[in-house]
Amino acid sequence: ATNGLPDLKITNVKAIPSGNLVVVKVETSEPGLYGLGDASFVQRPKATITAIEKYLHDYCVGRSVNNINDMWQMAYTSSYWRNGPVLNSALSGIDMALWDIKGKRANMPVYELLGGKMRFALSTYAHSGGRSIEETVENVQRDMEAGFRYCRLQAGGYSGVAEIEPDFKKAGFGLERDNFMDHYAYLKGVPKLFEAVRLAAGDRVELCHDVHSRIQPIDAVNLCKQLEQYRPYYIEDPVSVQNVDYLKLIRQHSTAPILIGENFSNLHEWVRPMSGRNVDFVKHHIPKIGGITPAMKVARLGEVFNVRTNWHGAGDNSPVGHAANCHVDLAIWNFGIQEMTYSSVMSDRIRSIFPGSPKIENGYIHINEAPGLGVDIIEEEAAKYPLPEKNLNNWTQIRKSDGTPVRP
Repeated sequence: ATNGLPDLKITNVKAIPSGNLVVVKVETSEPGLYGLGDASFVQRPKATITAIEKYLHDYCVGRSVNNINDMWQMAYTSSYWRNGPVLNSALSGIDMALWDIKGKRANMPVYELLGGKMRFALSTYAHSGGRSIEETVENVQRDMEAGFRYCRLQAGGYSGVAEIEPDFKKAGFGLERDNFMDHYAYLKGVPKLFEAVRLAAGDRVELCHDVHSRIQPIDAVNLCKQLEQYRPYYIEDPVSVQNVDYLKLIRQHSTAPILIGENFSNLHEWVRPMSGRNVDFVKHHIPKIGGITPAMKVARLGEVFNVRTNWHGAGDNSPVGHAANCHVDLAIWNFGIQEMTYSSVMSDRIRSIFPGSPKIENGYIHINEAPGLGVDIIEEEAAKYPLPEKNLNNWTQIRKSDGTPVRP
């Protein structure tokens, strides 16, 4: 016996895809006892499934379910090269599933094993964007009436509202489906968007905006300076992971709170931004750093440097991943806010596949209080939505007017 419980072994590890989402199921030597984890990498699901079934399955089978930290460290180094999004997503699936198993064996929700609740529920924000400034203002007012106290503003999507037809389209350059970003119109439009929303919605609502790392760092400095007067809750990813040294310059010129890290895949990338006091919120996509185990380390580091969390929680997460985000959020002091799109947990399709999914009510997220992560999967329902034949990820394919690719 180990800690009063039998030492169970892992007997099988498999990937369960549904659409672009990938969930890992870890089965044990106790009949009927299994854990679920999120390994979703919607841009590369087939590669992640291969990593799970061809590598981590063989690595895990026969090992104990008990020693999660040991399992994580050894699996992390097993490929020698590490910190890639494919392997970290696969590792996340294992890690979350082991926490799910541990919670079920203890007959406790995972947040209890992480130290217990700090709050009764989790604030989330409404994705209040629209095709124009006017439509975004209307959506903010609609979402406030529905109980949201935080709204994210995006007029025309991440690239803003273009004012011109791009020259590369006229020249027949690139592909027809390639998108265009009018940087001048975007940089001019975002301050107008904040001004319009503040005039219409008042000061009590908290406003966020995602730059998505699509502008030059020096333009991000100027943009944050202009937005400061509207008291943003945060400006997300004003610079890319390759340009984090510009955060210091932004801080010197603006008090607008900064959130970064959605596309970080290495928890060590946080040391400089946090220790330099140049960031206010951490935005890790938890599967991309390897699961709950490293997320808790990032959260604890953030507490030391007064950096709050806003784990990535868009449609890239399965409900299992959303639940994992929430269990961490409930247990840490420096929680800021939790992203969660309504359709990713509340749609009829999702709830038919994933019973026990978190719920959004009155601007708060409420989790299932069942032991473990609290979310199950109906494999027959998941199988109704196979992996797509192609993953073109057109939303990432953006060009400037002359055709130059826009990249973080």
